[in-house]
Amino acid sequence: MRLGIGIFLGYLLIALLAGFFVLNVFVDEIKPSVRQSMEDSLVDAANLLAELAVDDMKNGLLPSGTFSKHVASYQSRQLDAAIWGFSRTRPGFRIYITDASGIVRYDSANEALGQDFSQWNDVYLTLKGKYGVRSSPDANGESTTMYVAAPIKAEGGILGVLTIAKSNLSVEPFIERTRRKMVHAGYWLLAASLLIGILISVWLSASVQKLVAYAEAVTRGERVVLPSLSLTEIKRLGQALQSMRERLEGKQYVEEYIGTLTHEMKSPLTAIQAASELLQEPMPEPQRLKFLASISDQTRRLHVLIEKMLQQASLENRQVLDATERLDLLDIIRRVAKSLTAKLQKNRLKLQIFVPDQAMVQGDPFLLEQALLNIAENAVDFSPQDSLLHLSLERQDQGWCLRLRDRGPGIPDYAKDRVFDRYYSLPRPGGDTKSTGLGLTFVKQVMVLHGGRVEIGNHPEGGAEARLYIPA
Repeated sequence: MRLGIGIFLGYLLIALLAGFFVLNVFVDEIKPSVRQSMEDSLVDAANLLAELAVDDMKNGLLPSGTFSKHVASYQSRQLDAAIWGFSRTRPGFRIYITDASGIVRYDSANEALGQDFSQWNDVYLTLKGKYGVRSSPDANGESTTMYVAAPIKAEGGILGVLTIAKSNLSVEPFIERTRRKMVHAGYWLLAASLLIGILISVWLSASVQKLVAYAEAVTRGERVVLPSLSLTEIKRLGQALQSMRERLEGKQYVEEYIGTLTHEMKSPLTAIQAASELLQEPMPEPQRLKFLASISDQTRRLHVLIEKMLQQASLENRQVLDATERLDLLDIIRRVAKSLTAKLQKNRLKLQIFVPDQAMVQGDPFLLEQALLNIAENAVDFSPQDSLLHLSLERQDQGWCLRLRDRGPGIPDYAKDRVFDRYYSLPRPGGDTKSTGLGLTFVKQVMVLHGGRVEIGNHPEGGAEARLYIPA
């Protein structure tokens, strides 16, 4: 399972649990909470009315006394109350009063006069000095009615019980509206949670994918820079990978460097040693001069080898260009052509140049000049005398393509896949002399650092052609 999907599924599970809590547990608590609030209000009302009914209860005037007249007046009121968006037009209480035996002596609804309510909890518990309350189903069975009682006291004794009854249907609209709001808010919360979960998953997954892509590129041996990572832990992991990479590459590079340097220096040193030993013996002057020339050539070869290897080592340790500038490729081409003048004249070669008026790029002028010089020297070395070199520069896609073609023998089939290998070199025409095999490797590294590429192949009309693609 991918990390992003795993994180999202985990977050989704948390969001669903939170949604379940809101939509079930919390919503289920709304109804009892509202009814508890209603019961609290009925307790106050019942005790207040119980005090107002004391005199009529003592005098036996409940059916026709002041209390009953006030209750009747209350029941006939026309209300005009707007309670949080709900309208109330009629009173909602029913009041009945029982004597000390539990017999109903007054009923505002005129439904239970003379009936024995002594076994109902509201009356039974109140007559025993406890808090009396009950909830019973309505006659139609659609809802329930809450009955809250209060004792009618006189001279330290309980004369009777006053009960206020109120249907739970009266608070159902408030309960239902609150429930709808909670469900609506719960769905919004769930949707927001899922959106946040997706964003977090994508964010984390993107950071990890950057690191994975970096590690895979390193594994493939590509020159890449550690990407920008926002999460501290992932950033530290990336830095640890980069440090490990640098140490491993450094160790491997030193081993390869020493091995190659030793191998490449063995042949010139052997030649120098042999020539120096022979020079210790008497010999004709022409032969002595020949051995001295050999020592000079082999010393020069060692010098070039060391310089090239140092140059290559410096370049390979760079992951990015330290500093670049806006430059014109035509200036580089002119300098390279000037550097080749003597060599071209010596080999009786002619260089034809076809370039536009301007070719601006962003890069390192020294590295680009060295890369082009390496390519040009290769072309000169493999060109037969009295032949032509063709150099052109043209716009291609989002950059420039520089082409340099010679009229030499071209690249053998067996060498086509190895021309950019380090230390691989082909003998020059007319002799067995080889280069260090680092020139084309250097060119490839320079092009990679500039975001471009280099290709070398055989031209259809003969000779080899090098193509340098440089982004504009």
